[in-house]
Amino acid sequence: MVRLLSVLLALVFSASAQAEKVFVYCSEANPKTFNPMLADDGPSFNASSQMLYNRLVEFKTGTTEIEPSLAEKWEISKDGKTYTFKLRKGVKWHTTEAFKPTRDFNADDILFTFHRALKKDHPFHTVSGGNYTYYLGMEMDKLIKEIKKVDDYTVRFTLTRSEAPFLANVAMNFAAILSAEYGDQMIKAGTKEKMDTDPVGTGPFVLKRFTKDNSIRYEAFTDYWQGKAKLDKVVFAITPDPSVRFNKLKAGECHLIAEPQPQDLPQISGNPNLKLMSQPGANVGYLALNVEKAPFNKVEVRQAVAHALNRENYMQVVYQGTASIAKNPIPPTVWGSSPDTKDYEYNPEKAKELLKKAGFPDGFETDLWTLPVSRPYNPNGKKMGELMQADLAKVGIKVKLVTYDWGTYLDKTKKGDFQMAQLGWTTDNGDPDNFMGTLLACGAINASNIARWCDKSYDQIVMKAKTVTDMKARTVQYFKAQEAFKKNAPWVTLAHATVFRGLSKKVENYKISPLGTEDFYPLDMK
Repeated sequence: MVRLLSVLLALVFSASAQAEKVFVYCSEANPKTFNPMLADDGPSFNASSQMLYNRLVEFKTGTTEIEPSLAEKWEISKDGKTYTFKLRKGVKWHTTEAFKPTRDFNADDILFTFHRALKKDHPFHTVSGGNYTYYLGMEMDKLIKEIKKVDDYTVRFTLTRSEAPFLANVAMNFAAILSAEYGDQMIKAGTKEKMDTDPVGTGPFVLKRFTKDNSIRYEAFTDYWQGKAKLDKVVFAITPDPSVRFNKLKAGECHLIAEPQPQDLPQISGNPNLKLMSQPGANVGYLALNVEKAPFNKVEVRQAVAHALNRENYMQVVYQGTASIAKNPIPPTVWGSSPDTKDYEYNPEKAKELLKKAGFPDGFETDLWTLPVSRPYNPNGKKMGELMQADLAKVGIKVKLVTYDWGTYLDKTKKGDFQMAQLGWTTDNGDPDNFMGTLLACGAINASNIARWCDKSYDQIVMKAKTVTDMKARTVQYFKAQEAFKKNAPWVTLAHATVFRGLSKKVENYKISPLGTEDFYPLDMK
């Protein structure tokens, strides 16, 4: 009888285990951090902000539409300078090996989070390097005058000026809310860095284990305020090689792959066990030219590089027809992109003339950094680098190709250690300022303005564009900004790429985000 009972229990537990829904995502790189406010790349945001955290407001899955999250509602003053957020009650924090919460989310957590980045005397400001790329790139330190706790569930932000995209900005990944109580405990324990390596959030999943270069494991948060996820567990299988990702998808070892290669798309769409999804990408791939380093401090040299690159060839060889040549920093899928911008045509002879005018009739030698991982805006940085190298050689520019691991690449480009570097961007919020301000304003140097270009007249145009709320008036300013950008050529704009996802037909409710990040909370498995 005892043996029979043991067998029955074993069968029950076996059936329970088989019923468990485990979703495996083949991701392309290690996260740099598990604290979104310190992140500046897709792999880190995917592994942290969407899985583990919430923000005051969120973007509705698959859209740029703002909806309530940790803030149930909000009021904006008539002058656009004051935002009052009414916070949600009953929101639970994760329990981990490092932390057991004694209270729910409240206003103290909002102040703790934003003050960490904005106040240099905050006890966590310099922890983990203190690199708040988005806060600095968007000049949040100059914009936010005060954050006041009105009561436990009301917070008021006072701005120094009207900022049209402010609500969309605080819905972005970097504005994920941290636990003040967890911070206090880590201060007492002398382990403040744990806040960024052993994360605690209010989001739909709890981090269980991270093994570098291998995997990240999560479990559904049973007390999540929107209800437990349909998935019981999520595994990120870190797989930098896109060919290996594709083979894992075919073999059923993962259910979704990041950034499939263009040449693999027909096989995905033709496989009865898989499905291929796509949508126009709100992205731009570019070649940044460091204007602080000679000879790229001369505009004629930058313009020469723009004329020397055969981008039409890249569209066929690298993207295989899945992208269009970019003439603006703003993709045409985002409002404010100018149709009238005059682009640089492929013209090697014109490039040689400009080099001669700049004092380099015989060209020069330089480095070109190539992307080490597949990105939505560039599926193969190495191949594109080889094509660029050949094009530039034709006009006398001898190029040495350089690359680093993903985290080092991002850190070094941010510091301006390069001469020419491939990079790109996917919109975080659907607003033109996310391109024209965040990537190119003077205040974004040492953050997301890696070309280190600073033009005061350009800055004035962009500032005017975001301090008015009328879309038509803002569009006029962004058209002017794009004209100034093109004339000065701090980048060569390369491509706006279509975004593809290959996934198993077992996956339900998946939507491609226009913001370039993954949201696995709505998913279910057949």
